[in-house]
Amino acid sequence: MYAARRILKKMRYGEATVTVVDPRSYMTYQPFLPEAAAGSISPRHVVVPLRRVLPKAEVLTGRVTTIDQDRKVATVSPLVGEAYELPFDYLVIALGAISRTFPIPGLAEQGIGMKGIEEAIGLRNHVLEQLDKADSTTDEDVRRKALTFVFVGGGFAGAETIGEVEDLARDAAKYYSNVKREDMRFILVDAADKILPEVGPKLGKYGKEHLEGRGVEIYLSTSMDSCVDGHVVLKNGLEVDSNTIVWTAGVKPNPALARYGLPLGPRGHVDCSEKLQVQGTDYIWAAGDNAQVPDMAARKAGVENAWCPPNAQHALRQAKVLGDNVISGMRGFPQKDYEHANKGAVAGLGLHKGVAMIVMGKMKIKLKGRLAWYMHRGYHGMAMPTWNRKIRVFADWTLAMFLKREVVSLGAMESPREEFYEAAKPAPAVAKPEAEKAKAS
Repeated sequence: MYAARRILKKMRYGEATVTVVDPRSYMTYQPFLPEAAAGSISPRHVVVPLRRVLPKAEVLTGRVTTIDQDRKVATVSPLVGEAYELPFDYLVIALGAISRTFPIPGLAEQGIGMKGIEEAIGLRNHVLEQLDKADSTTDEDVRRKALTFVFVGGGFAGAETIGEVEDLARDAAKYYSNVKREDMRFILVDAADKILPEVGPKLGKYGKEHLEGRGVEIYLSTSMDSCVDGHVVLKNGLEVDSNTIVWTAGVKPNPALARYGLPLGPRGHVDCSEKLQVQGTDYIWAAGDNAQVPDMAARKAGVENAWCPPNAQHALRQAKVLGDNVISGMRGFPQKDYEHANKGAVAGLGLHKGVAMIVMGKMKIKLKGRLAWYMHRGYHGMAMPTWNRKIRVFADWTLAMFLKREVVSLGAMESPREEFYEAAKPAPAVAKPEAEKAKAS
């Protein structure tokens, strides 16, 4: 989206047509998914509609299934109807990443991801529904399973999500007569020996101690072996039953890249030069989580074979350089290298709680608690695309200062037509008694 905006902004009238193909008609600002799951931000304010932001572009809702580089043609599969071919002169690959999963028994059936706004909404409704179940049942096993929440992955996504959801459950429990925070069990599992590695060991240790102080059980250097029917088995021997298994154990490039005939790196990313141009081509560029881009700032600092990490900080900045380079490539001008030094990292761990590491030259400023939480909200609030969405997000936060958190579960959103179907379906035929059958004959 940012690359298309940049190209449209710098392009002369009638110079080219910009076409954006995406299976969803909006872009999701993923750093806000945990807050959307906790109800701190309205879900619609976390997404940006493409047709509104790119009024001069052609936006197609569908998927690019194959790319013929010899003919310069992409095959587009729309939401409905037959696939068709779309010719191009220049191509930008920005498919992003998907959840990195492993062949764990039961994960596909029981797991909940955190890569899209739909998953964040689903997680919020699901958690509140578990509180409804626990409050209404007299079966202790059902109650215990409903109030046990397992999160796998201790990076930004996992730590932020469990922090926000624990806050949500703690607030919601005040309105239930038979559910207290002490009845709930929150478990965070990670195969690494620390959480929040992006902010460094000291802040990561603080984050771990803070979550543990709120009653979260954290198991490091372990993994999940299975979760069939919600029976979670960890490698360290712990076994629990849970209706809620949230998977945030990393990301991987979109597997669709393997069908495009592009040069890929060892982990499946598109192999790019420092100019964001795909190796071996002069008309294809890539950026974001699906691109393997040399980290020129780290390499100049002496780090060999450094690559840009898959995060929003790099993706947004790469998009602007990519847009400039596409225009330069169209006009035959020299392209510039992408270089960006890490500015730090911020993470929210629930309301008024967070960690932040700010890099200023060779100095690193480390913050924790409420001040870090303000840094987290301020940074991401300003990074949110478009002023329309910025204002809406800040308005949500401002209202939350004076109004209590919404704790309504809209679980029926998963199947909104079910009740109508039950009312509208034809009544089953009733068999006539034998005597009536004989009389009728």
